Amino acid sequence: MAIVDSLLSELLILIGALLVVYVIFALGRVILGIMLNIILGFIAIEIINALFALAIPFDFIVIVLTALLGLVGVAIVVVLKFLGVGV
Repeated sequence: MAIVDSLLSELLILIGALLVVYVIFALGRVILGIMLNIILGFIAIEIINALFALAIPFDFIVIVLTALLGLVGVAIVVVLKFLGVGV
């Protein structure tokens, strides 16, 4: 019985370790996606500011919208700027 208990405990440790590795990789993929969203959003704001001279400032609301929504957030900020809403 001791051999079976030992094998079972080793199997549970292996499954736990694999689960931890999977969670770390899944979180890394999510964080990488968020970082890519943020970078693309800020590049888009810079390009829009340069091409159309909208003078979109990098204040708290713009940073949060761009960080959370990426290019969709940039589109929201641009539409709000065209509508005259102080963003």
